[in-house]
Amino acid sequence: NWTVDGGPFVGGALGTLSILMVAGFSFIGVEATAITAGEAQDPTKTMPKAINSVFWRILIFYIGAIVVMATLIPHTDPNLLAAAEDNVAASPFTLIFERAGLAAAASVMNLVILTSVLSAGNSTLYSGSRLVYSMARNGSAPRALGGVSRHGVPVPAVVFTAVMSSFAFLTSQVGDSIVYTWLYNATGLSGFIAWFGICVAHLRFRAAYKAQGRPLSELTYQARLFPYGTWYALIVCVVVIVGQGYFAFSAESIDWLGIVVAYMGLPLTVAIYVAFKVFRRTRIVRLTEMDLEPHEDHRRAPQPETERV
Repeated sequence: NWTVDGGPFVGGALGTLSILMVAGFSFIGVEATAITAGEAQDPTKTMPKAINSVFWRILIFYIGAIVVMATLIPHTDPNLLAAAEDNVAASPFTLIFERAGLAAAASVMNLVILTSVLSAGNSTLYSGSRLVYSMARNGSAPRALGGVSRHGVPVPAVVFTAVMSSFAFLTSQVGDSIVYTWLYNATGLSGFIAWFGICVAHLRFRAAYKAQGRPLSELTYQARLFPYGTWYALIVCVVVIVGQGYFAFSAESIDWLGIVVAYMGLPLTVAIYVAFKVFRRTRIVRLTEMDLEPHEDHRRAPQPETERV
């Protein structure tokens, strides 16, 4: 499988580039680990463990599973092509189970897919509602979404996120998954844009620490591969963002619709950023002026308004 018909990199560099956006879509959400720090009882101890745990789980369960499947199933396997017929047997996991003699492979995969969907939905509802809550608290969203229950749960933000997410099911009413394809591309691209912003923020944060003469020993968690790992991630994000729509240019005639679908998230992101700077009249904070002091209210979970007062 690793030496015939293109080996593991079918289509060469451009073929690999064309699927990075799809692969990235599956990884989007791992950054939600940082969001949970706001509600962790002791984030200085629990967050480093959680971050390291996520890294190893991705390496074992994602990358490890890919290696196993690529070793056992050739990409030319005709059963994989049955995906166009919505056949669960097209799943490479299912094929491996069946060839191992497990008759209930399809049922096992249905269970795995169901639990994965529920897990992804639960994680997204949590992170989305917390982001909406945070935006409402700093004035970037209606203040009504910044309320919390007496137990400290941001109920308005949770309800708003759930309702907006439910609208996604309406995409099934539009023929041939057109809307779904647009949302899929926009979500995948927005994830890479977010990771790009995280890399920039990380580089500037550490640069500010150095500019203000603060010792790195103050940081409870330090990225082991900094700055090389951060720069590598930033470059990969740029390559994927710029190159993921190359197929629209590689055809005999330029596919303008394909270009719009592939890059529609970029102008929207730039427009939102510029509008925020203009209307809020904010500026990029200098390294020497960054507030690097920890704030107690950033360490706590959302609390009822009465308790805040």
